[in-house]
Amino acid sequence: MNLYEQAFLTLYFLVLLVLCFYGSHRYKMAILYRRHKTKAPQKTLSLEDSFSTFPKVLVQLPIYNERFVVERLIEQVAKLRYPKSALLIQVLDDSTDDSHEIAQACVTHYAEQGIPIEYRHRTDRKGFKAGALEAGMKAQQDYDLIAIFDADFLPQLDFLEQLVPHFTDPTVGMVQARWSHINREDSLLTQAQAILLDGHFMIEHTARNRAGYFFNFNGTAGIWRKSCIEEAGGWHHDTITEDLDLSYRAQLKGWRFIYRNDILAPAELPIEMNAFKNQQHRWAKGSIQVALKTLPLMFRSSQPWSVKYESFCHLTGNIAYLMMILLSLMHPFALRLRIDHGWRETVLLDFPFFLGATVSVLIFFGLSQLEVDAQKGLKRLKYLPAVLGIGIGLTINNAKATLEALMGQQSPFVRTPKWAAGDQTQGKALLSNVYQGSRGLMPYFELALGLYYTLTISYCFQEGLWFALPFMLLFQWGFLYTAWLSFFQAYFLQKKHIKDSP
Repeated sequence: MNLYEQAFLTLYFLVLLVLCFYGSHRYKMAILYRRHKTKAPQKTLSLEDSFSTFPKVLVQLPIYNERFVVERLIEQVAKLRYPKSALLIQVLDDSTDDSHEIAQACVTHYAEQGIPIEYRHRTDRKGFKAGALEAGMKAQQDYDLIAIFDADFLPQLDFLEQLVPHFTDPTVGMVQARWSHINREDSLLTQAQAILLDGHFMIEHTARNRAGYFFNFNGTAGIWRKSCIEEAGGWHHDTITEDLDLSYRAQLKGWRFIYRNDILAPAELPIEMNAFKNQQHRWAKGSIQVALKTLPLMFRSSQPWSVKYESFCHLTGNIAYLMMILLSLMHPFALRLRIDHGWRETVLLDFPFFLGATVSVLIFFGLSQLEVDAQKGLKRLKYLPAVLGIGIGLTINNAKATLEALMGQQSPFVRTPKWAAGDQTQGKALLSNVYQGSRGLMPYFELALGLYYTLTISYCFQEGLWFALPFMLLFQWGFLYTAWLSFFQAYFLQKKHIKDSP
């Protein structure tokens, strides 16, 4: 083995080592979940029995160009069960299109019916969502609790009744509900997204919260104590995941968070690949931004080392996408080593990756499906290969986001387009191009890698490298599927709706 091969193998091994590190963390989450899943938050009394005077709740609805879902959101939130004398719904609208007129008319309609609701419109959009939330909170100083719902959510009517009683404990700063999915059955893409989110919300959140680690508010479907927000320094907009940032700052101040995985908040999944990628880009970039901002504070804090370690894994997890880029480029070249040096030595290189990354994904997300829905969970396991493939297909998109964060490149808060999934206005949304996710150059790179793996698969057949073939096919499918949907999915969605329309 010459010097170049040794250098290649050293780098290849280091890449696999990092991927196995983050992959093994999924095992830890699964084990912690199994160990602590029965330790549910202490049951609370009913809302009426919990308080002599109901805490005043401000429900904030941050809106930006949501013409297809804003009416649905306001209509649902207006039905929330809570004493009207202690409630105010605040529509925080930064829209620059006709969503502004739709939302204002809707607010006027419900205000005339006696619903405590107000409309606030900003024209500068300073601080994006974080700025809107901060401005709304400062405009209403006498509210104790703040509930937040994004435009694609349809909270259950007893949401406040279920979560507000937890704030009888003065140490509780935030209570988060679990997301569920209005349109998970729409397509293979939405099925895969639902599984990805189920892993986060059912396994990770439950495990972290009940094991005593930090977990985060997810930007929506939760309730904050206003004094907790203020003590933590308020909403900051120097990252594009203001929810994650505030969560860590608040918990470092000693506030306790509660996660209710039994309370569901139905929401819409992006139905189009470019919108999904934009969402993932924001989450990946924001988590690294928060890591750079918060981890120095965490490591200087008096938190136990187990909490510091878990926070490091949580906030830096998207570093794995940079490693996946290297692996995607190096993997085919590693096949040559199989031929030159035999199977036994080279399989030893791939086995840790298979065990630490691939198997951990299957176990982690498989467990999430069995726990979310015991009856349908087994049937949904068939989508796990698609989850693996789409995760691979996101590599370039999320690696770019991670690099931007590490290099300090700032970017605006890019909203995730909504299509009113499951609603009668969905067809109108599909036919409109105004909210389509931006495509950019990423699909061209994904297509190039897909073709690169097509050539690699041909090489596997020529050399009889059958053991490597499933991996190569998975990488090929992931990149080509992501590229294909990025280029053509919006067109086919529109065409299908026109065909199905009467």
